[in-house]
Amino acid sequence: MSKLQLDLPVLLPQIPNERDQCVTRLLSALNAESGIEKAHLKEGSPPEVCIHYDPDQLALAKVKAIARQAGAEITDRYRHLLLDVTGIRHQRHARQLGEQISKAPGILEAVVSGAGVARIEFDNTLTNEKAVRDAISKTDLVVTGSAQTDQNDHAGHDHGPGDHGKDKTDDHTGHDHAPGAHGHNHDHGGIFGENTELYFAIGSGIFWLVGLILSFITGVAEVTSTVLFVIAILLGGYFILIEAIQTIRQGKFEIDFLMLVAAGGACALGEFQEAALLLFLFSIGHALENYAMGRARKSIAALSDLAPPTALVKRNGTTTEVGVEKLVLDDIIVVRPNSKIAADGVIVSGNSAVDQAPITGESVPVDKAPVADPTASVDLDNLPAEHRAFAGTINGSSPLEIRVLKLAGDSTLSRLVTLVKEAETQQSPTQQLTDKFERYFVPSVIGLVFLLLFAFLVLDEPFSASFYRAMAVLVAASPCALAISTPSAVLAGVARAARQGVLIKGGRPLEDLGGISALAFDKTGTLTEGKPRLTKVIPNDGVNESDLLTVAVAVEELSDHPLAAAIVEGGKQRLGNAATISTAENLEALTARGVKAIVDGQPVHIGNRRLFRELTGTEIPAAIDQQMGDLEATGNTAMIVHQGDNYLGIIAVMDVARPEAKATLAALKAVGIKKMVMLTGDHQKVADAVAADIGITDPLGGLLPEDKVAAIERLRAEEGMVAMIGDGVNDAPAMAKSNVGIAMGAAGSDVALETADVALMADRLDNLPFAIGLSRKAKSIIRQNLVMSLGMVVILIPLTLLGIAEIGPAVVAHEGSTLVVVGNALRLLRYKGPSK
Repeated sequence: MSKLQLDLPVLLPQIPNERDQCVTRLLSALNAESGIEKAHLKEGSPPEVCIHYDPDQLALAKVKAIARQAGAEITDRYRHLLLDVTGIRHQRHARQLGEQISKAPGILEAVVSGAGVARIEFDNTLTNEKAVRDAISKTDLVVTGSAQTDQNDHAGHDHGPGDHGKDKTDDHTGHDHAPGAHGHNHDHGGIFGENTELYFAIGSGIFWLVGLILSFITGVAEVTSTVLFVIAILLGGYFILIEAIQTIRQGKFEIDFLMLVAAGGACALGEFQEAALLLFLFSIGHALENYAMGRARKSIAALSDLAPPTALVKRNGTTTEVGVEKLVLDDIIVVRPNSKIAADGVIVSGNSAVDQAPITGESVPVDKAPVADPTASVDLDNLPAEHRAFAGTINGSSPLEIRVLKLAGDSTLSRLVTLVKEAETQQSPTQQLTDKFERYFVPSVIGLVFLLLFAFLVLDEPFSASFYRAMAVLVAASPCALAISTPSAVLAGVARAARQGVLIKGGRPLEDLGGISALAFDKTGTLTEGKPRLTKVIPNDGVNESDLLTVAVAVEELSDHPLAAAIVEGGKQRLGNAATISTAENLEALTARGVKAIVDGQPVHIGNRRLFRELTGTEIPAAIDQQMGDLEATGNTAMIVHQGDNYLGIIAVMDVARPEAKATLAALKAVGIKKMVMLTGDHQKVADAVAADIGITDPLGGLLPEDKVAAIERLRAEEGMVAMIGDGVNDAPAMAKSNVGIAMGAAGSDVALETADVALMADRLDNLPFAIGLSRKAKSIIRQNLVMSLGMVVILIPLTLLGIAEIGPAVVAHEGSTLVVVGNALRLLRYKGPSK
């Protein structure tokens, strides 16, 4: 029996991930072939399809052909569409929209995220993209921006084993629609814009509170308080009524309808205050959820905006500016100094230091140089770092020319956007459980109340008595305390965290953060300061440190390289303000080797071993070579300083650990975090050195964004709940894939900050143990509140059914339970931190 391993992305280009249904279809098709004993998926980056076959029945070439054909047929038949959409009011609405779209012929799965992303899989033999878009247009959704689809023509592509080439996908531009273009957009806008619902909810609360206060003042007519309560009911119930009408049209009765019925029943029995409070609490929760989703949509838009919209391209001897979507393979683009690179490709002209932190997370800009043959065929995935360019990275001080090797839709940055969007469409188990509970709870209560209305037909009592009992049960069953039990704890927890400089974006991350058992850290800007510093100055025999630094600072002051700035700043600090710095002249950059200048009439060279091998024609002294090796082994970037005929010594720079990093990791271990890993784009030696210094036991270096995502998935499989903390765009997909994404605030990129669930706004890593402890306390209080609020419902329903408790006691009990759960939640405001 022989084995063949093929990259899964080659067989199924553009699949969202290895758990996609198309992977199952591919494996089933291969396992059905005669001569193939077994086909299964091997995890990796990228994942591989491993095929066990009988060489006596099938030749290797035949197995390859079968695999390619099966993949092409599946990809051609089953299409995936990823769309940016608006018109989603809250997460339950997103679920309803997904279910509505799924009913259209040929659509196999439709998942709509509250963050404004729709992921749809459809059978191309039963429907097409136009029909799918038509099905979407019949809902509240409006498609915006561009669509990402795996629609592709597989004919003529031949991929053998290990072939990393991928079919290029057509760029399907989505249709831009103004809000309401289909007559279905209900963004809850109005005279106050997108926050109208929030203002209505706040207004409802104000009128309820004023009415409540007036009801206790002697001499104020009762009708005055009643009028204020009615206004509060109208403001709080307006958008809830819209929601209920739309779900009823779909034949569903959800919690919005139950809230309205409960409020109506309370009004019918003269309990306007109860009705106003109920609708105020529910409407404020809706409004805050809608606001949070708007922030999530902006995070995806910010990620997409990292790449420049246009590029300077050289065609037919002239340079013109074109949109990045119009670039074609092998175009030559010109990148000016200090501007963003527009496409993934290979450097064909120019030398510059490029800041790749937005994509790879590297702390030090990477020196770029052209390839030897600009026209030669290039495998971008295996191209040395000094010749490769990423879209969205920032060029240094010299112009570059880059040959485009990936279209805009296939760039590394584009993959980051797709990864985040895909992660946004994945529902959490808690959300699924809540959705399921709502589906059964609301219809059950409505059914029970409906039956009770006709109790007079069975019991010897008037209809008014049956109606009274039904309304009492409805009030008893209305989840007033339940509705506020979790939001009150969340609001208190978020407020307490904000006072400590921690931004927690809502209830899910507040709850999830307390359940994590493993933490993944980005290195640069998270565990480290995010910029290189002068760390070592080692003078040669007979040379003092002052002489070495004076020469080094003189030369590096002329350079605009980021490492030069670190040397100058650190050198001057060590020399002191009174030191006299020599004047250097005739600076010359030596590509991939170092720099050369004249100081005090003598040539000075600062650079790596290669420079001095070329300069002297011999190996550098053994002692210096040993010192260089020792420094590099601990993560330093070491440089030799040479003047005239003499070696002056060695200087080294490094992105150093944050002062609080070591103590923070120890505190996290003390609060029960079982595993802490470090994920970085830096070299493994650098990762090992930083890890050894601060106490990380599992450093993983040399990772691209997709590698970080794979590492998070492995960690989740091993440890369960996982949080990822980082500060760069390259961390955004891993944050989205983790249970909780945490961003460093002041030093973090806008995208990482917006994408994350939690942000350390003061840029203090030592706030992380506090946030985890607060989350655990909040989870405990939420559980207590749920037990109290549900327990009250369980107790009151039988009591009202049996006539033991009437509407008055039911309302009082609800008010009491509401006060208890709110008071319990407010204890979070006094939280001091994890116990020592």
